[in-house]
Amino acid sequence: MTSPSATFTELVTSTLRNHPSEIADNVSQNNALWRYLKRKGKIDLEDGGYEIVRNLDYANNSTYQRYSGYDTLNIGQTQVLTAAKYDWMQAAVNVTASGRELRMNSGDNAIFNLSKAKLKNAVRTAANYMSIDVYSDGALTNQMGGLAYIIQANGQGTVGGINSTTYSFWRNQFLEATGTNLVTKANIKGYMNTLYLSLVRGADKPDLIVSSHDFFAMYWESLQDQQRYTNDRDEATAGFRALKYVDADVIFDSNSNFSTTAEKMYFLNTDYLGLVVHRDANWSQMDDKVSVNQDAVVIPMLWMGNLVCSNRALQGILLDAS
Repeated sequence: MTSPSATFTELVTSTLRNHPSEIADNVSQNNALWRYLKRKGKIDLEDGGYEIVRNLDYANNSTYQRYSGYDTLNIGQTQVLTAAKYDWMQAAVNVTASGRELRMNSGDNAIFNLSKAKLKNAVRTAANYMSIDVYSDGALTNQMGGLAYIIQANGQGTVGGINSTTYSFWRNQFLEATGTNLVTKANIKGYMNTLYLSLVRGADKPDLIVSSHDFFAMYWESLQDQQRYTNDRDEATAGFRALKYVDADVIFDSNSNFSTTAEKMYFLNTDYLGLVVHRDANWSQMDDKVSVNQDAVVIPMLWMGNLVCSNRALQGILLDAS
């Protein structure tokens, strides 16, 4: 007779095998930023490496010159490339069942319902915590560096191994509103215009603005007469309210861990921002494990990756740091 443990493991395994991206898909459905990056093809699956490396083209070629006739040309060496390096960060969620649970739910229907409930909980848990991490400053142990790490309130910080105090090309743009709690629907577009223009470099410009609650509400109220909502039905059906600012989508995500005492609006150029995920740990299921000193079965699912940026100067933040 098949043991409850083996049946439980097979049910979990077969469910994940039939829906291999269930957890990864649920994470993107649960988080507006994650969903946007996925839709733009900015989630890269890589197969390894000691670190995640992104090459940076950070300076002009100093050999450019205007010349005439037989003038000597400048053939000196020019350093124009460097690299930002990001650590692989890891996360895991485990589908577990004790021997007591398995034996109490040993009937076919009962054990199916148990495995279904356990999987549903694992999917929800992964989505909730990854939604926190993608906006984080990476301060928690083994936490990925999210938006608050890459785009800092003073524009500086050491990101990707590069100290922006020393290397000014690696500073993000920032604008703090004047006074305390003085941003209103009447003036928020003025602040947004100022920051936006500082982030335009030819064809490069912000394409996504992620906002905290009050800033989003103020901008929304400022547009009420114009009703400039996005026409993106895909975002609407996913439960995310999206507005438009110039060519950029403006989104509010209730899953973000924005502080309630410091309003923020991230202006993102996602051509230079993305998620890197290891192809063998994209919420991938590992073999089930039976504890040597517990009456239980554990099925781990693992994720490994990080949020990366290759041009901080084209990322910005509007804030009211009260």
